[in-house]
Amino acid sequence: MAKKLTEASKSSKTSKPSKPSSDYGASQIQVLEGLDPVRKRPGMYIGSTGLTGLHHLIWEVMDNSFDEAMAGHGKQITLRLLPENMVSVEDEGRGIPVDPHPQFKVSALELVLTKLHAGGKFGGGGYKVSGGLHGVGVSVVNALSTYLKAEVKRDGKLWEQEYACGKPKAKVKSVGTAKGTGTTITFRPDESIFESIVFDFQTIIDHLRQQAYLTKGIKLVLADERDPANPSVYAFYFEGGVASYVRHINHGKEEKHKNIFYVHKLDEATDVEVETAVQYTGEYHESVYCYANNITNPEGGMHLSGFRAALTRELNNYARNKGLLKEKDQNLSGDDVREGLTAVISVKIKEPQFEGQTKAKLGNPEARTAVEAVFGEAFRIFLEEHPADAEAIVAKCFLAAQARAAARAARDTVLRKGALEGLTLPGKLADCSSKDASISEIFIVEGDSAGGSAKQGRNREIQAILPLRGKILNVERARLDKMLGNNEIKSLVIALGTNIGEGFDIANLRYDKIVIMTDADVDGAHIRTLLLTLFYRYFPDLIHQGHIYIAQPPLYRVNIGKNFRWVYNDAEKEKAIADLVGDIGKNKKVDPGFSPGSDEPIAEGESETEQMEVSGVKVNIQRYKGLGEMNPDQLWDTTMNPQTRIMKQVTIEDAEKAEEVFDVLMGADVAPRKRFIQTHAKTVKNLDV
Repeated sequence: MAKKLTEASKSSKTSKPSKPSSDYGASQIQVLEGLDPVRKRPGMYIGSTGLTGLHHLIWEVMDNSFDEAMAGHGKQITLRLLPENMVSVEDEGRGIPVDPHPQFKVSALELVLTKLHAGGKFGGGGYKVSGGLHGVGVSVVNALSTYLKAEVKRDGKLWEQEYACGKPKAKVKSVGTAKGTGTTITFRPDESIFESIVFDFQTIIDHLRQQAYLTKGIKLVLADERDPANPSVYAFYFEGGVASYVRHINHGKEEKHKNIFYVHKLDEATDVEVETAVQYTGEYHESVYCYANNITNPEGGMHLSGFRAALTRELNNYARNKGLLKEKDQNLSGDDVREGLTAVISVKIKEPQFEGQTKAKLGNPEARTAVEAVFGEAFRIFLEEHPADAEAIVAKCFLAAQARAAARAARDTVLRKGALEGLTLPGKLADCSSKDASISEIFIVEGDSAGGSAKQGRNREIQAILPLRGKILNVERARLDKMLGNNEIKSLVIALGTNIGEGFDIANLRYDKIVIMTDADVDGAHIRTLLLTLFYRYFPDLIHQGHIYIAQPPLYRVNIGKNFRWVYNDAEKEKAIADLVGDIGKNKKVDPGFSPGSDEPIAEGESETEQMEVSGVKVNIQRYKGLGEMNPDQLWDTTMNPQTRIMKQVTIEDAEKAEEVFDVLMGADVAPRKRFIQTHAKTVKNLDV
């Protein structure tokens, strides 16, 4: 996943400090009350105002419904996508209380919807386990919605209250009778806050499927009613829990053993519920997904640490007991036992300690203790009771150990060679003069032609250029030892300075921004995909910590006389033409004749040129297919200048989906790739044939 960023660098000139303002006093201190902080800084609460943050609103509302289901109240949760970008989430829980709160003297429903950190998750009596630890979920959704309606079925009555931008329109009132209990939240996001308020169906259905695996026995229904003439309904229900999840993840992969390991047990010593499933495949990387109270933890945490410790210990003990490890100091490493591993680790814990509102990492020490104990004991029994599966797993680990030894030797050779050359790589890396990694950036460019333009046009102080000759190896199908035999990959590893594999250390990264800058054609897209595969598989921390970017060179230059616009897609091209033609009508001094719009002539064959007439004005359109077609100044102005460039930052918002896409597009199995191409062929934009 990538998000578009427009950058502006700090001025290199030092400005004089301004004098203290004489009118700066107590009146200038802002105090934000109620939900005002949420509308002022929404990113602090939902991560971003892009599509990720938009969908986070749904997850926050659904978290409350899952809390009810996990507490044993209700067996179905229904999500409806409604016309006009409205969303409705309905559960069969107990219903949010509507009686007046003894302290605040307003309905508990209104309190939950208008106060941060108000809910049944703090006192200990409301829920045994809860995903929405901070209690800001539904109130944040309320604050960031132009309209929200809460409907509560409770005590035989139907209660209702409506809001606008977090403010109640009226008091909570009874609007009729009702059977059963439950809560329905209907809302419409505020388009003035979000980049888009159009919900993505695939993102939602993937999330619901995942949640159904994590909450076995709960039925999740998704109804897409945005087009009343063509509604669709999907339902998910899994009895197998995370074992079904692992089977889903490994669909189409080479399975190393038939039986999936599965355990679901409460650790009485810590009161932590542990559910884990494991299966090995023929892949060269690990796929491990961690959850706490159904909340995904992309950065892992204590439950992952406990799992890894038990996995390594139990496989070493088994191999030693069977005489496969003969020397006392001979052991399988953590990397050895994780190659080809697919695992899902899910814990339910009373008071989860997450890092931040987005809950990326679990910090509870008791989660490590519980997972290590429960998983360790059950996995030990599994290995003894399933000797064929155990033999296949250990064989996979030993093969990984042998390959890792070869890779270690290859990596040491590469790094020694790099050290002797002082990391300069003559003829390839044009390094920047600054040694401050926080302001330095490296552009990975395609070919010597683009490399030459980039080297001439760059800011030599902070920008390094690494040209690639040809296409790098597809690392999805290769182990580290083979990978390091590729000269282009070796050059990149040395240039980054982080080492690779077991020796990877992000603290030694030499550049804060790693920018992939390739041509806007099929070959450029292929090289970009190969590089993203390399970073995803072997440098995932660079993506997680926001160091990987994709440059966005323009596709067109639209000229009318000496006036021109750089444009990045076909839609922008049409707008640029209209704007320039409009300027002609306003300013008669503009020369409407033909001109390439550049002081340098365009060499024949370097770019595609089109001339057209619009409203009597002659327009010159230049199509750039390669970065080498631009002179250094043009490349700097459009693609490299921090004050004017547009770049996409590469992020991983859904690790499971990213794993699946990389496996389909870059893996050894041709059939899934063929199906993917056939399915998506008609939606391809800017196809270069």
